[in-house]
Amino acid sequence: MKRILVTGATGYIGGRLVPRLVERGLSVRVLARDAGKLDAKPWRRHAAVEVFEGDAGDPATLERAAEGCDAAYYLIHSMVAARAEYRDRDRTIAESFAKAASRAGVKRIVYLGGLGEMGDGLSEHLVSRREVEDALASAGVPVTTLRAAMIIGSGSASFEILRYLVERLPIMITPKWVRTRSQPIAIRNTLEYLVRVLETPETTGRTLDIGGSEVLAYEDILQIMAECLGLPRRLILPVPVLTPRLSSLWIHLVTPLDRHIARPLAEGLRNPVVCTNDEAARLMPQKLLGVREAILLALGKVQDEDAETTWSDAGPIPGDPDWAGGKTFVDRRSLRIRAEPARIFRAISLLGGPHGWHRGNWLWEIRGWIDRLAGGPGLGRGRRRRTNVEYGDALDFWRVTHVERDRSLRLRAE
Repeated sequence: MKRILVTGATGYIGGRLVPRLVERGLSVRVLARDAGKLDAKPWRRHAAVEVFEGDAGDPATLERAAEGCDAAYYLIHSMVAARAEYRDRDRTIAESFAKAASRAGVKRIVYLGGLGEMGDGLSEHLVSRREVEDALASAGVPVTTLRAAMIIGSGSASFEILRYLVERLPIMITPKWVRTRSQPIAIRNTLEYLVRVLETPETTGRTLDIGGSEVLAYEDILQIMAECLGLPRRLILPVPVLTPRLSSLWIHLVTPLDRHIARPLAEGLRNPVVCTNDEAARLMPQKLLGVREAILLALGKVQDEDAETTWSDAGPIPGDPDWAGGKTFVDRRSLRIRAEPARIFRAISLLGGPHGWHRGNWLWEIRGWIDRLAGGPGLGRGRRRRTNVEYGDALDFWRVTHVERDRSLRLRAE
């Protein structure tokens, strides 16, 4: 193949898929709304990688990005509370992408969707995934859809919810869906499937279920997480009155994930998500990890600060753009320090996360809790590494919007 287009390269899956495609000897073009978020990626300046900056919502941009590509990965999806406007936007972008791919002569589209049988009880989020599948196939380009349940990997949204709930709550009052069956899959197995579909012609135009080696209830997965963390068994009390909205607010309060991201995840948990066929495993055989093995590998990456991507990488950096105008009030302060710039920068780079803030940290903690209760990011979000910062990183309720090593760092409050 001449060139592969990858959308969503700043997201959790896309950021890990690109280097694996390059390892297979493929030429990759990535479409990113903010190319600056890719600057710190080790693969960013590889000779086989071309970065195309543009908005996937613009049909002309999509067509230019798809030009000259043999296959395309569609990894765009709104991880927000499922509302009609987001479903409509996701469907519209998928339709535009399908038309652009068709006009550009793309031979295949690969899409990562969600497991779950169709029916009246299907969550809004999974319904949206199905609509995207149909939209991608609307222009005649063959679509390979891989449907996955919970993806277990360092930095994934589902994994972070599990980890923080288990670490912080010895007793959990949960919705009754905690007994729903699921077939989680490790991130490394997911990526292997995504890469190998291009090498397996029989997958063209097919919808394939992908899952790990075990089918478990969510309460069992929580207990396995506790074992892997070296914690006692958690007391889990399922009740019928907790709605997805209340569950998402509870997740928002206890974990670093925003309620808008937690809502569709909480809704999706009420649906059994188990593979209905083994065609993917038969066509693309690999060693499928169990839940315990996948969690241990992910925890090891977290401990070593070696997560390639995290859930907080995706999406735009909030805040007014530079062209928005209006008045800006500047409080300018300066302090001269008798030290090398590299030492000063290292100290500044420790801000947020486990280290906290250099002065009045308890005040920042109060500010963080107020922000969290009001629906904001709070203090527990982000910080993939303790001593290093990159463009786009989340430092508590701040976002890195500029970094020049040993010279300057700019944060934007969210």
